[in-house]
Amino acid sequence: MTRLLKYLKSIDYIFLAIAAGLVVLQVYLELKIPDFTAELTTLVTQNNAPDLLAKTLQNGGLMILCAFSSLVCSIICSFLISSMASHLTMSIRDEIYKHILSFSSAEIHRFHTSSLITRTTTDVVQLQNFTNMGVQMLIKAPVMAIWGICKISATKLSWTMATMISVIILVVCVGIAVCICLPRFKKIQKLTDELNARTSENITGVRVIRAFNAEKFQDEKFAKVNKDITLNNMVSSKTMSIIMPLINLIMNSLILAIYWIGVIIVNDIPADSANIGEVLFQRATLFGHMISFTSYAMQIIMAFMMLVMVFILLPRCIISCKRINEVLDVKSDIQDGELQDEEVKEEGKICLKNVFFSFTGDDHYALKDINLEVNKGETVAIIGPTGCGKTTLINLMMRYYDATLGEVKVDDHNVREYKLDDLRKRFSIATQKAMLFKGTIKENIAFGKKDVDEEKLNKAMEIASCDFVSSLEKREDSEVAQGGSNFSGGQKQRLSIARTLYKDSEIMVFDDTFSALDYKTDFQVRKKIHDNLKDKTVIIVAQRIGTIKNADKIVVMEEGKILATGKHEELLNTCPAYKEIAMSQLSKEELQ
Repeated sequence: MTRLLKYLKSIDYIFLAIAAGLVVLQVYLELKIPDFTAELTTLVTQNNAPDLLAKTLQNGGLMILCAFSSLVCSIICSFLISSMASHLTMSIRDEIYKHILSFSSAEIHRFHTSSLITRTTTDVVQLQNFTNMGVQMLIKAPVMAIWGICKISATKLSWTMATMISVIILVVCVGIAVCICLPRFKKIQKLTDELNARTSENITGVRVIRAFNAEKFQDEKFAKVNKDITLNNMVSSKTMSIIMPLINLIMNSLILAIYWIGVIIVNDIPADSANIGEVLFQRATLFGHMISFTSYAMQIIMAFMMLVMVFILLPRCIISCKRINEVLDVKSDIQDGELQDEEVKEEGKICLKNVFFSFTGDDHYALKDINLEVNKGETVAIIGPTGCGKTTLINLMMRYYDATLGEVKVDDHNVREYKLDDLRKRFSIATQKAMLFKGTIKENIAFGKKDVDEEKLNKAMEIASCDFVSSLEKREDSEVAQGGSNFSGGQKQRLSIARTLYKDSEIMVFDDTFSALDYKTDFQVRKKIHDNLKDKTVIIVAQRIGTIKNADKIVVMEEGKILATGKHEELLNTCPAYKEIAMSQLSKEELQ
């Protein structure tokens, strides 16, 4: 947890120092009140005391002043601690978010999306809750406990012993409760990850669930996780719920012990009738001390009650901080190179030489001995069965992963030499799954750009055949729901293609982005891309022969290997695997 304190700003340390000083002042004022209580009690029991009313008003006024001053200190302290907690958690959330964005695809898969969301939200909230409430109590409780014990140590030993025994019982009981709950807290955080994953999966796939009448099946899977997290919460809540009644029992028992001991001490004072005034004075003084000691004892118990609250919040906070640090400690395998962008000539050339890639880092290779050269201005198509490594090949070019063996070059420089921003600005990609973001159509097409070039935007939509936009009431200013759920699959793909065209990079990648288009729209979009992107390097990943048959070069892949490379006509005669795919889709006349 202390490692996260580095995200505090200088002003936060100033706030913390001021808050600590105010806490000490607050404790002093609160422990001063019992002194006035003792004096006031002694005065009230002495009916013949001179200036009784004036002294009573004076002591009462000082008590009110101390209580009000303590209240002011508490309010200011809470404000400062809350500001510090907000600044800290804002910085940590920002750092986690930036860190996650720097992760490679492998690192994202390692944590899982649902867990990363939980760590960015729920775990950070746990830290904020502890900082808001726990830090103030963590400062105040020890100060109050030590100061209070020093105060009572000068009084009757029997009273002091009764207080210390009560404190020991309280600490032991809290320690047992924390030991029972700590493993549960760890399990709850992991179950929260799973609960988020189940919820996200069920909401995202609700149409599929309904289509297969699988609501009950999915409900059972969700209910199991929900039941597990509920049971763990109930065990920890029930265990912790015992603490407050226990504290009340200890407090009331201590008060009873103090008065019982006080009665014994009073009875031990000899009742000398010759000096009855002195006896009454001693008993009044003892009674005043007993009242003040009760207040001190309650302050000490309250201090340990605050420590109990800290111990309730702290285990969850420690677990959350550990989970946050697990994310922040990951140093991404994909690091910036030192190549300056001005040293690179923009061409759109790609070269893969003897490339092997394994997701697991061992000899189970997803790509094997890949050798491929793509020249500037070429249209290169990649085809092959599902899972043969087509998208993985694109990911290596854009350095979402690093090749296990071999070399990947873009514009005659190894991709590892580039700064990531410089490398990826050379690519425009329409991904396999058309991803749209909440906002407007214009914001999605001109993604990441504050100033939108209207002419360029209209050109991109025209090439991508986004004619449906003109029929919308607000046209390109129409709203896009999260994930583009208010558009069909084909519409989302066309908007994704338009976004790729708007970026207008030297290398255009279309990763199976024509699959949801009908044949007519597919043909129209490809023709417009061919006519308008003649100076660009275009890479098309597709399953349809009709989509790629006119490419300058077709790469046929199978089981992570390149089987053959060539034009459509050549491959029909030289590559049986390509011919088999082609014959399964088109007639002999269409293949010509």
